[in-house]
Amino acid sequence: MTTAGPTPRARSTRQRAAVSAALDEIEDFRSAQELHDMLKHRGDSVGLTTVYRTLQSLADAGEVDVLRTADGEAVYRRCSSGHHHHLVCRHCGATVEVEGPAVERWANAVAAGRAGRSR
Repeated sequence: MTTAGPTPRARSTRQRAAVSAALDEIEDFRSAQELHDMLKHRGDSVGLTTVYRTLQSLADAGEVDVLRTADGEAVYRRCSSGHHHHLVCRHCGATVEVEGPAVERWANAVAAGRAGRSR
């Protein structure tokens, strides 16, 4: 029987540092393409595939949150640790983290209402 050890840390690279720094500068969720464009405009040479891979690695490590837009695109944002929810404006993408017992009751009530209406 084998036991899983700690998840190995991703290798620290210039590209990973650039993606991480870009995430530190933004407050709203952004797509990999938007982050790639941001990096390009500030002179960081990071390929789009590397941005995607790095974002996936950061998401797997719990360092960024991932949301799916209405059209299914993944968007990323560095956020606080611990359990929380996001309020995201559908018009401008502005995002606010919310947490606490009142938010949990509201989220559970909304989820229960949706579960009863689906299908």
